[in-house]
Amino acid sequence: MKRITFLKSLALLPAAGAVMKLSSLYNWSQSHPSGEKMPVMFMGHGSPMNAIEENEFVRGFREMGEAVPTPSAVLCISAHWETRGTYVTAMENPPTIHDFGGFPKALFDVQYPAPGSPELAKETQSTVHKTQVGLDDKWGLDHGAWSVIKHLYPKADVPVIQLSLDYTKDAPYHYDLAKELAVLRSKGVLIIGSGNMVHNLGMVAWDRLNETGFGYQWAIEASEQMKAQINSGDHAPLINFRAQGRAFDLSIPTPEHYLPLLYILALQDKDEMPVYYNDKAVGGSLTMTSVKMVKV
Repeated sequence: MKRITFLKSLALLPAAGAVMKLSSLYNWSQSHPSGEKMPVMFMGHGSPMNAIEENEFVRGFREMGEAVPTPSAVLCISAHWETRGTYVTAMENPPTIHDFGGFPKALFDVQYPAPGSPELAKETQSTVHKTQVGLDDKWGLDHGAWSVIKHLYPKADVPVIQLSLDYTKDAPYHYDLAKELAVLRSKGVLIIGSGNMVHNLGMVAWDRLNETGFGYQWAIEASEQMKAQINSGDHAPLINFRAQGRAFDLSIPTPEHYLPLLYILALQDKDEMPVYYNDKAVGGSLTMTSVKMVKV
């Protein structure tokens, strides 16, 4: 936006607060000019213990962080922030949320003090037109975000904000909303979806958790079908996941861990292809499969 056009628009605003909000938006846009697009990634986050353990999945996260250009900020859509309506974290210093129980004290002691970005939150709010996006000052960074992002940026020196999942909306709604975030990729923002493609905690084989690669037949079937559809570029079956049969129904008993994948698929450009990592089953009914969209 040209500065003269921006200043003229201020004359139409009745409240000084609105003027200040738009001023912040202008400053953010100016300091993050359009350039080469950042990639988009879906990260299978799995157990919160991945935050403090050293294993092949953590190494995969770390290697991916090294392969991605350092972003100006991260926008994360996590399975663990469901709301009625859509919100974005807008505080300067988001707290580290330990939204789990039954784990060692060492995990609860972890803090990930990445700064927030009220400016990016407002930019996200103004970018989305499908719904009204609220600015949140109470949430922070849940383990779906910090447990994986800490391996990408261990110094916690990259601003991170979260966008919530509206649990009252269906999959096509989330897919369409995600498309509106595309402009942020050209402003240095790394968009991450954090969940698990196959996620059925009720059927986990707890006695085989350490047997990496073990998956029930239905979990493997759904995983392979998901990847085949991602590879084909045909997202319609993945959006209409409730019509894909028993394997999908068992793999996605509730949608919150699956929906972040749809955000990343919606943001895929036509000249981008998926690259998979951490592509293994765990405990029979979970997959750690992660995917980054890269330019061909």
